[in-house]
Amino acid sequence: MKTAHAERATRSDFGAIDSIVTQAVADGNIPGAVVLVGHNGKIVYRKAFGMRSLEPTREPMTMDTIFDLASLTKCIATTTSIMKLLQDGRIRLNDPVAKYLPEFAQNGKEDITIRELMTHFSGLGPDLDLKQPWSGRDAAYAMAMRETPAYPPGSRFLYSDINFETLGFLVEKISGMSLNEFAKQNVFIPLGMMDTDFLPPASLSSRIAPTQYDENRKMLRGVVHDPTARRMGGVAGHAGLFSTADDLAKFAQDLLSGHRVLSELAVEKMATPQQPAMAASQRGLGWDIDSPFATNRGELLPIGSFGHTGFTGTSLWIDPITDTYVILLTNAVHPEGKGTVVSLRTRVATSVVQSLDLTAGEEEKLRLARITGYNESLMASRRMTARNGDVKVGIDVLEAHAFREIHADAAHPVRVGLVTNQTAVDAQGRVVSDVLAQAPGVQLTAIFSPEHGATGALDTDNIGNARDAKTGVPIYSVYGDSDAKKRPAESVLAGLDVIVYDIQDVGVRYYTYESTLGYFLEAAAKSGKEIVVLDRPNPVNGVYVQGPVADAGREAFVSYWQTPIRHGMTIAELARMFNQERSIGAKLTVVPMDGWMRGDWFDSTGRVWIDPSPNMRSVTESILYTGIGMIEASNISVGRGTDTPFEVVGAPWIDAVVLARYLNAREISGIRFVPVNFTPATSKYTDEKCGGVNLLMTDRNALDGPELGLEIASALQHLYPDQYKIAGVDTLMRHKASLDAIAAGEDPRRVADDWRDGLDGFTKIRARYLLY
Repeated sequence: MKTAHAERATRSDFGAIDSIVTQAVADGNIPGAVVLVGHNGKIVYRKAFGMRSLEPTREPMTMDTIFDLASLTKCIATTTSIMKLLQDGRIRLNDPVAKYLPEFAQNGKEDITIRELMTHFSGLGPDLDLKQPWSGRDAAYAMAMRETPAYPPGSRFLYSDINFETLGFLVEKISGMSLNEFAKQNVFIPLGMMDTDFLPPASLSSRIAPTQYDENRKMLRGVVHDPTARRMGGVAGHAGLFSTADDLAKFAQDLLSGHRVLSELAVEKMATPQQPAMAASQRGLGWDIDSPFATNRGELLPIGSFGHTGFTGTSLWIDPITDTYVILLTNAVHPEGKGTVVSLRTRVATSVVQSLDLTAGEEEKLRLARITGYNESLMASRRMTARNGDVKVGIDVLEAHAFREIHADAAHPVRVGLVTNQTAVDAQGRVVSDVLAQAPGVQLTAIFSPEHGATGALDTDNIGNARDAKTGVPIYSVYGDSDAKKRPAESVLAGLDVIVYDIQDVGVRYYTYESTLGYFLEAAAKSGKEIVVLDRPNPVNGVYVQGPVADAGREAFVSYWQTPIRHGMTIAELARMFNQERSIGAKLTVVPMDGWMRGDWFDSTGRVWIDPSPNMRSVTESILYTGIGMIEASNISVGRGTDTPFEVVGAPWIDAVVLARYLNAREISGIRFVPVNFTPATSKYTDEKCGGVNLLMTDRNALDGPELGLEIASALQHLYPDQYKIAGVDTLMRHKASLDAIAAGEDPRRVADDWRDGLDGFTKIRARYLLY
């Protein structure tokens, strides 16, 4: 028997939802459900299905049914309470939990942070031990304080109720109130959520959806289903909250647009990725974004929306892109714990998006969100598939446009100065200098070569001028042992009309082609010349933004501006940012690529890899360079002078087995370490046998390169304090606080956590200049 009760439904095209939920009831997957959908500030769908209770009596589902929210408690009560304390300045995300709960420091938990609890990266196990006899809040507190992490904190995602039980204790310690009272006073009452609370009174029992028989064969109704929360007395940070669909709608709408409880900035912080950057599972603070648990996002809502589920059969998903929320409340565990809602959640959320009456503007926002992500770092795992070489780089587009961006004119040929090297080829494999020399209306007048020279084969501090063998055009070196030698001569610029820049970058701050770009922007502005930048892919993709932002006031040829080590930008995007943020004021034109997407690695472009410098020989080495390059100015070999630069790290004073064992024990995501001995033929430790590690990349999407570099530097400092000269790391890292912290023996994961504020600020600036 099925019943359906519709109230206040304002649309008539959600019929598919009716069919989906009705079928789930008929199939016995759920006894009944309440579905509520909000869009653009209004409730557009609101309906009850099936039965609230099957045993011991049958009762129809109603819209005012109160449900055991199970793990939605983590988001609605605990996370919101923590964020309120954060917003009020009473805690910081990177604070160790033990700062507030000293007992928590037992058994290796002294460095676990509030952020790691909220993102499930603490390493703590799934739940407290229920095999032992215990009861009461104080017993649970003592057990949580004694817990030993199953994995090193920050190393991997492990969904844990202990994390949120501890956060509940944290709220109580800081506020001086019980979790239920704090949440009621600061969240539920301000939002008018009058049917939301822990420990619902007996007077509401008739409206509460029963869950399951307990061990005494008594139906749980108004008593929390979760056994740990039940032993704790019904109030816990991970479970125990009861509520209705209408109350959750008030909560969801406030996160989208009300901001009566949490500020807009606090909501943004909470709902964007906060897990370690190398992690595959994307988690906000308390909320799920893109993990194996995110089934209720459906197939059409973009990554970047956020939500959560509850074991009893509840779920909430919120999408800022379409200004939509989807609430699905069931008591699927009723009566015998055999129901299932995983596929139902997915189908309902997908159907909601298909049923929404989106405007053209909303459709476009949704389309763009699916391509680029509400927060770009969420899209990393979605943009990695090769597309058989449909990427046209800047020179290809320029050719297709008949060179109009450089004002080619057959009657009055434009005099062009080209900043380039061997990496600048078009889709047909033609060198760009040859293309421009033969282009109608173009007079190639000068070629400027960066570090490593026009052919990219030189590895010396002083590179002289030359002449291009094919075109006869003079080549002026803009690399040498002084700042003046790294800049173009004014006398040469005087004979030009336009400067064209076309060099393949590797997406790393200390790679000097980026500073060469900056110097030519400055020269163009000073000389009044136009500069045209032909774009090329960021080979390590344009999604990940990692590492410390360079200290202000420490600009150098290896650090042109305050960017992080891995900035996730193309060379044309950098040009736009440098020109504006450094107030250069050059007359800048960029020629974007066609067909490149932010998540594309170089091997997804179909372009031929050309070594941009003598030791940058593959995509793998360019990825590892984001971290290994960062530390190479210290007294170690990074494989220069071997066949595998940046794939090995070592020194004569390193025991290969000891270093590999130490680093593997750190469980750094995306990488493994194999002990190896090698002898460089050139560069550091020439002809000396070095002990060290071979870096085997197991998952490039999971690897945080700068954090890897920090881990290796920390390991060497720990294992070889007398031999390792860590001060050299800052030559390229350009972040003194991190150097000082590692030198003092701080955990590198804690140090990397402190990069987040700088990365957040840079990401906001960066967003203004992105082209793709």
